[in-house]
Amino acid sequence: MSDMSRSSAINRIATLLDDSSFVEIGGYVTARSTDFNLQDQEIPSDGVITGYGTVEGKLAFVYSQDAAVLGGSIGEMHARKIVKLYELAMKTGAPVVGFVDCAGLRLQEATDALHGFGALYASQINASGVIPQITGIFGVCGGGMAVVPTLTDFTFMESSKAKLFVNSPNALEGNSSDKNDTASAQFQSGEAGIVDGIGEEAEIIAKIRELVAILPSNNEETQEADVCTDDLNRYCNGLEAGAADSAYALSEISDHGYFFEVKADYAKEMVTGFIKLNGTLVGGVANRTVVYDENGEKTAEFEPVLTSAGAEKAADFVKFCDAFEIPVLTLSNVKGFKATVCEEKHIARAAAKLTYAFAEATVPKVTVITGAAYGSAGLMMNSGSIGADIVYAWPEASVGMMDPQAAAKIMYAKDIASSGNGAELIREKAAEYAALQASAVSAAKRGYVDDIITAAETRKRVIASFEMLYTKRVDLPLKKHGTV
Repeated sequence: MSDMSRSSAINRIATLLDDSSFVEIGGYVTARSTDFNLQDQEIPSDGVITGYGTVEGKLAFVYSQDAAVLGGSIGEMHARKIVKLYELAMKTGAPVVGFVDCAGLRLQEATDALHGFGALYASQINASGVIPQITGIFGVCGGGMAVVPTLTDFTFMESSKAKLFVNSPNALEGNSSDKNDTASAQFQSGEAGIVDGIGEEAEIIAKIRELVAILPSNNEETQEADVCTDDLNRYCNGLEAGAADSAYALSEISDHGYFFEVKADYAKEMVTGFIKLNGTLVGGVANRTVVYDENGEKTAEFEPVLTSAGAEKAADFVKFCDAFEIPVLTLSNVKGFKATVCEEKHIARAAAKLTYAFAEATVPKVTVITGAAYGSAGLMMNSGSIGADIVYAWPEASVGMMDPQAAAKIMYAKDIASSGNGAELIREKAAEYAALQASAVSAAKRGYVDDIITAAETRKRVIASFEMLYTKRVDLPLKKHGTV
């Protein structure tokens, strides 16, 4: 590895880890193959620096590739070094962070390199749900290498130079990078939903460092709450005014406004991210109908419906939280499913995955109905019916089969048709239906809502609920795994 190359790779590691904490492993390893005169080329460290250090005092393992060595390609020994890193991480219960700049498979090593790829995949799969895995992409991540970040829990991309693809944009029929750069960070974060965040290199590493610091190191670690100096009984006055943008609502509920959003550019109608409640890390999942910018200006608006992309985004996040014993808070405001031909191809399966993820999760689960919770879509947003431990509703929330006006039109169609004032009859019957079958009060009377709370007291009530649920234990049916 050239001095400049090694400097680039090691600098990323140094930026991630605490000062002077990095210890390199396998620094003398080089390529073993001699085919195609590889022995005549300088391949120190086989193009990847591996080792361990600390992040905010927490042990973390890291590898960093560089394209200056044979294009950053993965060969037999390159892969073996990363696999060994995973073995050590699994033994010690610590996360793995990978910095990727790789052209893919090393052609000169052919089947040896292929085997290395397979061994790396297997290591990632074995580690999934046991230790957190995070990837930062700073250059090319193509072909089979594109599967590596997708097998990790969180992926970040440098916004201008990084490329992530299985097939390059120019290899797609009727497409080109100038027309639609499917390898770009913008496409992979906003359209594909593979990437959790994009930015400059320093921003990305700072985000990864923050994520490693807040996440549990492994699936058996008991979460230790930070000292919370925010008032546990703090009222969130005016919360209902901004609740349409649930990213804002979650940050208002959280200690000192802390909110680490993931996949912020993808399926913006569904918000996922981490908050702190009484110093404890909690996963937030919420429907969103409005996006506000930093100046409070509305930049986007959505229907209160479930989409296939939003459902899958939320399902993946809930599964991660459940794997690492992170409680889940859900803010529910949904009236149905997005109705388009494209959505109809995917929505049933995506909705099933969301329902499965919430129902299967055994971590403490609290739901607050902030707007509507209609029909099956309302059930899927972590309702009590599929396993929420506590369900709250704001006073003006609607909980029921469907919008009261739509229900009135169906139930009293004949009466409306024969009435001289159909609009007035609809209003009358809709109000009657809302009071009997579609209000927070009617749901609470039937036990589907545990309490009706004001928006302002949301923070203190959910904190109290999670405190109560701290010792929650659940026994699931004995099975190898589910099939959804």
